[in-house]
Amino acid sequence: MSEEFEIKNKIASSGLVNFDLTDLVPKGIRKGIDLKDFLFMEMILKEKDFREKVAAINPEEYKDQYVYIYNSADAIVPLWAYFLITAKLTDVTKKIIFGNKEDLEVLLMHNAIQTHDFDDLKDKRVLVKGCSDKEIPENAYIELVEQLKPIVKSLMFGEACSNVPIFKN
Repeated sequence: MSEEFEIKNKIASSGLVNFDLTDLVPKGIRKGIDLKDFLFMEMILKEKDFREKVAAINPEEYKDQYVYIYNSADAIVPLWAYFLITAKLTDVTKKIIFGNKEDLEVLLMHNAIQTHDFDDLKDKRVLVKGCSDKEIPENAYIELVEQLKPIVKSLMFGEACSNVPIFKN
């Protein structure tokens, strides 16, 4: 093949650094605990019954998992109820929060972005991958921009063949 018909990968030679936010998603099982299952008639918290149900929780079922506690019942639950469940599980879980699964994912991504070392992206042209097979909370993208804006040369979003410029320093 002659040089005039040589195929060159312009993307590979462009100096773009691809960054896939899904690489920061913490690995592990997510498991929810619905407080309605601990309530009398799924409506009323009776302290003695509640304490018995919490005592019956097998912590090994939550070992090394990310746990979110939520309340799908239309019942008022005192704050100490969350304390009891958390105290029972906090030694075995990776993380335990109050909220739904989406709240858990936002918090996990927040922690991952805040603790990630982005030094390898300093003064680079960065392309944040746009398509993913994992759900990434929108807030993660906002936090990523906050972290990258002071250190990268430029930031783009999307795919190498079709990206949206975000900023240039």
